[in-house]
Amino acid sequence: MIPPSGIRKFFDLLLTMNDVISLGVGEPDFNTPWNVSVAGIDSVERGATAYTSNKGLEELRDLISSYLISRYGTSYDPQNEIIITGGVSEGLDLAVRTVVDPGDEVLVADPCYVSYSPCVTLAGGIPITLPCPAEDEFRITPDTLMEKITRKTKLLMMNFPNNPTGGVMKQGDLEAIADILVDHDLLLLSDEIYSELTYEGRHVSPASIDSLWERTITLNGFSKAYSMTGWRVGYFCAPPEITAAALKIHQYVMLCAPTMSQYAAVEALKHAEEAKDRMVAEFRMRRNLFVAGLNRIGLPCHLPKGAFYAFPSIESTGLSDEDFAERLLVEHQVAVAPGSAFGPSGIGHIRCAYAVSREDLDEAVKRIGEFIDSL
Repeated sequence: MIPPSGIRKFFDLLLTMNDVISLGVGEPDFNTPWNVSVAGIDSVERGATAYTSNKGLEELRDLISSYLISRYGTSYDPQNEIIITGGVSEGLDLAVRTVVDPGDEVLVADPCYVSYSPCVTLAGGIPITLPCPAEDEFRITPDTLMEKITRKTKLLMMNFPNNPTGGVMKQGDLEAIADILVDHDLLLLSDEIYSELTYEGRHVSPASIDSLWERTITLNGFSKAYSMTGWRVGYFCAPPEITAAALKIHQYVMLCAPTMSQYAAVEALKHAEEAKDRMVAEFRMRRNLFVAGLNRIGLPCHLPKGAFYAFPSIESTGLSDEDFAERLLVEHQVAVAPGSAFGPSGIGHIRCAYAVSREDLDEAVKRIGEFIDSL
């Protein structure tokens, strides 16, 4: 049995209410850059709506290959090491079903996106929580990793910059766990959908570390960096033997990613860099203002280094994270997600997506402060 999403009931309740400031949905509040939308519209108008190759448009794969090597130093052959997927969500499911056999244990860096452990369960694997608590800045540490590895461990799944915490893994952090993964012959699934939303320095991709490339599946896409959530286009990158196996599954369950979305993604990589940079700069400003506000009203919150989430502790209020989120929504019309929905390490926290206007963030801080004062 897999449980329903732990954040769904809050979104369902939100739909029945008025005057709600929603910090619950992990989606940019920017429109897709207009030139990118036009490229998708143009593909429809000129009749480019048939299936593409199962792997995806060759032009898009070529652009992704060039982008990854220039941006992150990760080298993938566009012919046999890249598949265009229906968003990172399909890529995640594809990766797990490709490499996980029934009974394999999969370490899931926690807190994590709500679909990770269910994907492992659906593939017949056994998800094992790998704690990344606040005191470790929500990072994977070598000691914690070693404690969780058994003879059944097959794969480590991680997402940095992280949803829901905004935590990141720097070069030294990755190098510290690389030898462990190699020594125990573990595979690594790295979900890097928030890679462009890195605010201090540049994102480090695990596949850029020589010893990790051959055992890493890299997932990324266009939803967050280019505000293209509904276009559903992502990409799966891995060594050729893994990609070939994944392509067989992709052929049967998806066939190919949406054609018009792929043409839009081509335009995004060619001509949307300025729009992306403006959005990232705005998120950085919102982060600084919002996190300062949370700390000011008494909710301790680390400064997230990436993504667009703040993950403050609410333990000082004496409420559980679920009670806090529900009462905040009902009594003060601010929607947040309980941290426990993202795994055991999220207990005692709430996830706040600062992908809303500065005005709404200011008002949200005011309302949260009033709620805390009323307790």
